[in-house]
Amino acid sequence: MVKIRLTRGGAKKRPFYHIIVTDSRSARDGRNIERVGYYNPVASGNDKRVELNVERVQHWVGNGAQMTDKVADLYKQVVKAQAAA
Repeated sequence: MVKIRLTRGGAKKRPFYHIIVTDSRSARDGRNIERVGYYNPVASGNDKRVELNVERVQHWVGNGAQMTDKVADLYKQVVKAQAAA
């Protein structure tokens, strides 16, 4: 099954996550099919907290990909912010 999930990057105590499309059997930081955005939980100032390519996420979900709970929450936040803008 194809999943849309987070993969961790960044330094110790400064997490940074890429939102990726990958096979569910691959490791968390293993190979991926496509990178569709990022999530920076410790963003401050003018840094963006979430960047997501909504069109590509919709494409993958339309083809049967499953989002993890956290990615689904982030997706809802991005769609809501785009609707408000």
